[in-house]
Amino acid sequence: MKSFGGKVLFLDRSDINTDEIIPARYLTEISKQSLKPHMLEDLNLEGFDPKDPGNQEAGLIVTRANFGCGSSREHAPWVFEVNNINVVIASSFARIFRQNMFNCGMLAIELSEADIDKLFRYKDSDARIDIDFTKDTLTISSGKESSTFPYQISEFDKALVKAGGWVEFADAKY
Repeated sequence: MKSFGGKVLFLDRSDINTDEIIPARYLTEISKQSLKPHMLEDLNLEGFDPKDPGNQEAGLIVTRANFGCGSSREHAPWVFEVNNINVVIASSFARIFRQNMFNCGMLAIELSEADIDKLFRYKDSDARIDIDFTKDTLTISSGKESSTFPYQISEFDKALVKAGGWVEFADAKY
């Protein structure tokens, strides 16, 4: 199972699509690793610099609604995976992107818009989130402040994550 948690990369916008996550011009690359430097390269978000070295320290993303919309492709979760981002937290996901995250052994956590707003209160701090996979909770902290939020994922998706992804799950079961 992958590790979950770490420094937070806040992307304060809804409808971030797969072309912004990994531009289509890189879809001919033959390895996941070759995608690494192009994560969020075309994301148009005020104040966001995709080449900021601080982004490389992130272990997860907190964002808004309809994350991963657009073209269905596994390259979007792959670019996060090779950049050690194994969790995306949003109020909603595009269905195929969300399932591709679980298929890759990664977490796509949906929280209410009110809870997402609470997470964004930590945006201008050195926030980190720790995931307790056994209790289905996440805790955001910065300095002495912290808040804990419950989340839910299906038992099947949880099994995919525990196995490391769909291929590993299928190998173990079939």
